Amino acid sequence: MNVELTRLSSGLTVVTETMPHLESVALGVWIKSGSRNETEDEHGIAHLLEHMAFKGTSRRSARDIAEEIENVGGELNAATSTETTSYYARVLKDHVPLAVDILADILTESEFDEEELRREKHVILQEIGAANDTPDDVIFDKFSEAAFRGQTIGRPILGTPETVKGFTPAQIRNYLSRNYTTDRMFVVAAGAVDHAAFCKQVEERFAKLPRTPSAPPVFDTARYIGGDVREDRDLMDAQVLLGFEGKAYHMRDFYCSQILANILGGGMSSRLFQEVREHRGLCYSVYAFHWGFSDTGIFGIHAATSGNELPNLVPVVIDELRKASESIDQQEIDRARAQIRAQLLMGQESPAARAGQIARQMMLYGRPIPNPEMMERLAGITTQRLTDLAGRLFFDTVPTLSAVGPIEQLAPMSDITAALSTPGFETKKAAG
Repeated sequence: MNVELTRLSSGLTVVTETMPHLESVALGVWIKSGSRNETEDEHGIAHLLEHMAFKGTSRRSARDIAEEIENVGGELNAATSTETTSYYARVLKDHVPLAVDILADILTESEFDEEELRREKHVILQEIGAANDTPDDVIFDKFSEAAFRGQTIGRPILGTPETVKGFTPAQIRNYLSRNYTTDRMFVVAAGAVDHAAFCKQVEERFAKLPRTPSAPPVFDTARYIGGDVREDRDLMDAQVLLGFEGKAYHMRDFYCSQILANILGGGMSSRLFQEVREHRGLCYSVYAFHWGFSDTGIFGIHAATSGNELPNLVPVVIDELRKASESIDQQEIDRARAQIRAQLLMGQESPAARAGQIARQMMLYGRPIPNPEMMERLAGITTQRLTDLAGRLFFDTVPTLSAVGPIEQLAPMSDITAALSTPGFETKKAAG
């Protein structure tokens, strides 16, 4: 890896990876703060701030920001997640100083104009409405709300119409001053970038960033609860998400959980895809995933099918979970490792993917993780560890289920919970 790291005197961390065969650079600012760092009355403000950063500064109007980056053929965007926020650009190597200048401008000089705020609230209200009309989005929001009921980590990132409508510029500035500080921010670039020159540009343009927060950042320890949430809708297909508490990034079983998710539902050769879709034809989409957070995680199985297939689908999925707790082949582990290795290496061929990967590693582990070290962590995973983990994940914890669509024939939660706690138990098929 041609990775270089510098911690500036301001406390800001700068990391670059030089990819000399490229003509472009992907760069951005990643903040270790997201929707989980909101107070009770700030639901949705992290996402609103991300939008408002592009709506004008003391030096540039919203149109200026868009035109200046696009005049040189560049791209500019941002994203908000549960625990992080990012602002990033992609430009040709000659225009890196411009991209740094614009990113610094929107993060240190945004004005949060009242009229711009009014318009952007309206845009986000439409975004919330669109998400509510999309079953794929609804099911994950409802799942998080049930899994972490009554907690910030379980709230939808977009907020609600009521909270978004009420935000003021002062509230946005308060969240900003509490969370956007140099000790929580990482500036990363990958591609045709010179580390020394990039550090100098960042040091000059980001000098106004505060070093310490105006108040301690908000962060409540997650408490996985589990439960059942269903919404009967007149749709063509039923969306079902069955999940369990996963592992945090720093836990011993985190990488083991990633491998297990890959074996169960990580591709066309996975157990769920082969058994549920290919062999039985019970659905058109089924996959497993594992999401890690700083102090908890989610292991889930998502399927989309017709309402009539639900009585057959759920027992088959649970049976596959039970089989995973009893036996896993070494060949399956090797295949999962090969897929993860390929993803890592393919990601290194994209400067944008590589910059994001480095930023995530910095926020999670405080340093870039070399690929050989990453693969070494996966090398110690055995069949016994995986079956033991599957038994603990699926049959020793409280499940969470969310379902949207024509779900009248979905088994009661009591039957599903019993099937996940009693060996050989099958969920009862609903009548019809």
